[in-house]
Amino acid sequence: MSSMECFVPSMSGDDIGTTVESFSRSSSFSGVTILHGVSLRQTETLRSIAEAASEKYLLVYTKDQPLEMGLFALDRLVAVAEDTRADMLYADHYELVRSAEGETLMRKHPLIDCQKGALRDDFDFGSVLVFRTSSFRRAVRAMENDRQWGALYDLRLRMKNIVHVNEYLYTEIETDTRRSGEKQFDYVDPKNRAVQIEMEQICTEHLKRIGAWLKPEFKGIDSKDARFPVTATVVIPVFNRVRTVKDAVESALMQECGFPFNVIVVDNHSTDGTTEILEEMAARDGRLVHVVPAKHDLGIGGCWNVAVHHDACGEYAVQLDSDDVYSGPDTLAKIVKAFREQDCAMVVGTYQMTDFNMNPIPPGVIDHREWTEDNGRNNALRINGLGAPRAFWTPLLRTLNLPNTSYGEDYALGLRISREYRIGRIYDVLYCCRRWDGNSDAALDIERVNANNLYKDRIRTWELEARLRMNRK
Repeated sequence: MSSMECFVPSMSGDDIGTTVESFSRSSSFSGVTILHGVSLRQTETLRSIAEAASEKYLLVYTKDQPLEMGLFALDRLVAVAEDTRADMLYADHYELVRSAEGETLMRKHPLIDCQKGALRDDFDFGSVLVFRTSSFRRAVRAMENDRQWGALYDLRLRMKNIVHVNEYLYTEIETDTRRSGEKQFDYVDPKNRAVQIEMEQICTEHLKRIGAWLKPEFKGIDSKDARFPVTATVVIPVFNRVRTVKDAVESALMQECGFPFNVIVVDNHSTDGTTEILEEMAARDGRLVHVVPAKHDLGIGGCWNVAVHHDACGEYAVQLDSDDVYSGPDTLAKIVKAFREQDCAMVVGTYQMTDFNMNPIPPGVIDHREWTEDNGRNNALRINGLGAPRAFWTPLLRTLNLPNTSYGEDYALGLRISREYRIGRIYDVLYCCRRWDGNSDAALDIERVNANNLYKDRIRTWELEARLRMNRK
């Protein structure tokens, strides 16, 4: 049986003793090295591990809380590594969490497979990472740039064969007990801008290595022959948003523009009074087009397709979610101006995070500065969202359409557009993103979070394959 040595951060004496004892229950365990006063996010730490490692496999534990490995867990990891010739392995696990009542609970934490396009830097591998030492050492030696925050991200992008062992092989303490909606915007928190710049550099270098990086060369937009009833249409898909839909529609109808516009609300068979509110508003204002689709199998993307193929849709289709509002009466005018000045097929704006009562909340203003003209289309494969509000050139949108899903549909479309066309940017706050308990992503369980992430990674994989083929032509 091949052996494995373990590298763990410094802990209290009792905690390190408990952790080492749990390793020792496997015959593959050959020893532990404690990493004092260093960060695994830095390249220098990985270099020191590469130099110190002497066994065929090494394990890196990324938390400073006590760890409990399962019985013979290291033996199992080594066996799978031998069978699969894996460069890197990770496993499902249990986690200990403290309830609101102070009780310690154990729950399962399943993970998802790491696909070719799983390029986001926040991919959840758990806290136990296992490497073939030769692969680890080769990858670290190839790192030409020292990283302050993204060393592990850089490392795992260089691993060719990553294996997910979907067995529960250890127990860790989970200290981040925030709900899914509270974690959702961590990756674009303005306080982390320096970290994001480094992560973008790492991802860009990876795309260049594998031949998927795209130059900043774009197709232009020819709109001279476009004929539409209005210049712009605000598209609002809605289902059971009786508390918020009126605010959203009113913020759209109050836009002050030097061009004609309308609002298409696709009411996906609401049952809570939303339909009645919309009927009353449409009767008072002819600019509001209230559509109840004939089909009953539509997600958000399907509702968008109904709106953009409607005869009333304008040349530009502009997003507004049914529980959000525009920040002022000039949003639509600024978006149309950006289309015309930046020769783009899509525009991404800037938004302010607020609570239900429109009070600003952390992380504040989200400007998605990763959407640069030079590299935004490449960095789009790393980030997990596009920003808001999003707006699209309708002739292209009618050709591409959105996937009929209720998660990731706009991201899939944005990736596809960015493959060939420029995405315009507006850094003024145009949109208020309201966070409240009624949001569909406010408190997702781990299975739903995993399903969402798996789908977005699959979208990235498809897009990555398309770009690789495009570059080989």
